[in-house]
Amino acid sequence: MKKKIRHFLNISNLSTKEMLLIIKQAHFLKKNYGRKFLNEKKILAMIFEKPSTRTRVSFEVGMKKLNGDVVVLDQHDSQLGRGESLQDTIKVLGRYTDIILYRGSDEKKLYEISELSNVPIINGLTNNSHPCQIIADIMTLEENFKDINDLKICWVGDGNNVCNSWIEAVNHFDFQLNISCPVDFFPSEKILEKSKSSHVRLFDDPIKAVKNADVIITDTWESMGVKKDKQKLKNFQKFRVDKKLMSLTSKDSFFLHCLPAHRGCEVTDEIIDGKNSLVWDEAQNRLYAHQSILLWCLENF
Repeated sequence: MKKKIRHFLNISNLSTKEMLLIIKQAHFLKKNYGRKFLNEKKILAMIFEKPSTRTRVSFEVGMKKLNGDVVVLDQHDSQLGRGESLQDTIKVLGRYTDIILYRGSDEKKLYEISELSNVPIINGLTNNSHPCQIIADIMTLEENFKDINDLKICWVGDGNNVCNSWIEAVNHFDFQLNISCPVDFFPSEKILEKSKSSHVRLFDDPIKAVKNADVIITDTWESMGVKKDKQKLKNFQKFRVDKKLMSLTSKDSFFLHCLPAHRGCEVTDEIIDGKNSLVWDEAQNRLYAHQSILLWCLENF
């Protein structure tokens, strides 16, 4: 019987036990950073069809610190840019390496290659999801709150891939998730159907959404590779996270942003650089979260 491979594809594919274990291990790895937890050297291949800074660097540094090594491929320096199919590339890489990270646009491709691959596949971001980010975000919140299940978390801005992964995370916790977007940019019904409906509320008015929120999260209004849309930017103006919006929570609320940030668009300098911003801790925690995902996929804990 073929052994089941531990892919890390989406939050919805994890059991609550697995989700909590990965986050717990991320905290442990942070406290023990630098220890070589891989007894045998493993090789991570990373395929990037979209640009990356934090995902690429944190996975590369993290894998090397664990005693592994990394090979990076993108459209410019591999046959992927010359017409070779992703599927054929995966079949070959699975014979050379021990684990593969894929970052691209099409979520359908992600699941197709997971069916083909004989080594674990990690979702490094698609247009529909960004599960690695959620592990780091929840880890960051756990460092600042005794129990995140008691929180009211508010997403403000575009109902994008990161927002989708937050919706999937609701099923593993008991926090309240308010999502505030222009009506045309709400998350899809398909994504919302995956969540505990009573724990997710939609608002087209950010003022109502942020009331009593413990945490406000936002992201860029325009996804990577998408042509700038002036009308879209105009629709989002009242969803900017600034001092006024943060003050309406009636609490000393924290702020998260997965980066890169477009300062003056979705967030102002005074918020992202302010005392309640957890953005830089959040970015740092990507390193330990990604190490934990790697070790979980490789069945090292």
